[in-house]
Amino acid sequence: MPSMRPNRVKHKLAAGELATGIMGTGMTADLIEWLGPLGFDSVWLEGEHGPLDYRDIPDQSRAADLWGMTSIVRVNENRYGPIYRVLDLGAQGVCVPHVDTRDQAQAVADASKFFPVGKRGMTTSRQGYGASDFYERANDECLAIILIEDILAVNNLDEILQVEGVDIFYVAPGDLGQSLGHMDSTHPEVQSVIDQALATIVASGRHAGTLVTSANVERYVDMGVGFVTTGLNAWIADGAKDFLEKAKSG
Repeated sequence: MPSMRPNRVKHKLAAGELATGIMGTGMTADLIEWLGPLGFDSVWLEGEHGPLDYRDIPDQSRAADLWGMTSIVRVNENRYGPIYRVLDLGAQGVCVPHVDTRDQAQAVADASKFFPVGKRGMTTSRQGYGASDFYERANDECLAIILIEDILAVNNLDEILQVEGVDIFYVAPGDLGQSLGHMDSTHPEVQSVIDQALATIVASGRHAGTLVTSANVERYVDMGVGFVTTGLNAWIADGAKDFLEKAKSG
């Protein structure tokens, strides 16, 4: 009998390996299929800041499935229904923004995991079609990510980290900087708070994640961050800048 597809990010983290991801506001099924053979472990589908709609999720997650990439949908609010709906439609993971308290983190776990971990609405998701072991394995193969992106969340981090059912505690530089009064996330105060938060997560034995670039990814990996994502838009812009500079200097 068919079994559920493995969640590559969850399995790599469980094995102590680094997991990677690519994110961008303009993802399409065709673009995800093109990104697949490049080797990223996951693709981030943008439902908070991008045009992603519920009807897009089945095809975009199917494109990720073709290459064994974990499809992660960032929703735009911490509500029970939208969280489990994106999982029902085929995403292998959900990412929830602005989780500032233990109760808010527990709400994410409750919505994304079935009993006994949570209370996700009972139905077979697209990932469970034909799988005889869906309810036995769904919690193990579902990735729940919360964003630590407010100073309030950093101040409550010890309590937030006690919530079972959250798989990755992802420190988001942009909004965290804004909550500290700095629009530039490279400001020394922001960087210090990011480092502090990541160190706390790693020391607790939970999985830390953050946004990186080619210039700083090695530093964060050395800190013990297990899940690193990079932005497709910035990646393309850097490549374009490098090409045009070389073309004009030739």
